[in-house]
Amino acid sequence: MPKIKTHWKEFLEAISVLQCVLTFLFLGVACYIFIVYLMFTWLWPLSTLYFIWLVMDWQTPERGGRRTLFMRKWKVWDHFRDYFPIKLVKTVELNPNKNYIFGCHPHGIMSFGAFSCFSTESCGFAEAFPGVKPTLLILAGLFRIPIYRDYIMGAGLLPVSKPSLVHLLSKSGKGNAAVIVIGGAAESLASSPGLNTVVVRQRKGFVRTALEVGADLVPVYSFGENELFKQMIFSEGSVGRRLQDLFKSLVGFAPCMFLGERLAFLPYRTPVTTVVGSPISIPKRITPTEEEVNHYHNLYTEALSKLFHEHKVSCGMPESHNLRII
Repeated sequence: MPKIKTHWKEFLEAISVLQCVLTFLFLGVACYIFIVYLMFTWLWPLSTLYFIWLVMDWQTPERGGRRTLFMRKWKVWDHFRDYFPIKLVKTVELNPNKNYIFGCHPHGIMSFGAFSCFSTESCGFAEAFPGVKPTLLILAGLFRIPIYRDYIMGAGLLPVSKPSLVHLLSKSGKGNAAVIVIGGAAESLASSPGLNTVVVRQRKGFVRTALEVGADLVPVYSFGENELFKQMIFSEGSVGRRLQDLFKSLVGFAPCMFLGERLAFLPYRTPVTTVVGSPISIPKRITPTEEEVNHYHNLYTEALSKLFHEHKVSCGMPESHNLRII
């Protein structure tokens, strides 16, 4: 029988998730406001010193960042995991003497499955895949936000950019797994309960980079991710969708009109199961051809579809559900 949670435990879980949601939505803006505010107070030298430090440290995110195990082991992440709960499922062993690119799907609203499994130690990744170090790569623009950039680097997050990927997979030794939520902002707009849509058909840059550095591709699917929030989805060509696309083209992410279970921001307590699939062996090519990129991209999408259909029922999804790849 499942263990009955106390009211205190449920409260800690809710607070842990709420702080993560508020961090995702508002902390970046708050850091901008705070650093500008300091410039107009007697503490203005602190802002000046920080901006000098920022210029000197500008390239650090694309050179491996400043990962701290301390932040990844915060107790708050255990409560965060237990709220849903989130579980990591291993299907095969991964060779710690190789490097990998994990393609994680779907994006959902906030990619809680990917964050919990790969940016914290709460789901037991180190025990499941000894010798392999996961690093979640996120929107590069977030690393331009003062103070906020230092916070997310401490959690081991890096920008999803070509220099960052190449440094991680070719200049940081072996046993590295770069985790990319392939669908990004476009996929978040298709996130809604009952939908299983992934945006990957025209996204081939990660395959090209994998060939250039010789990193194996690993499909990952987080079952339940799309069930955490309800979202108003605008049809293609509608005014709402055009505004979302315009915002996405300007700042890199799309504003989603979503609703959670409580307080609007708290997601539904729906289990999320993140399944790590089998690696696809990728040869190293200094200058991969379009034919090679297309070949391995097709292998990846086929492996992703196979992973989805093999695990959907065991992860609580009806047999009738299908994966839509666009």
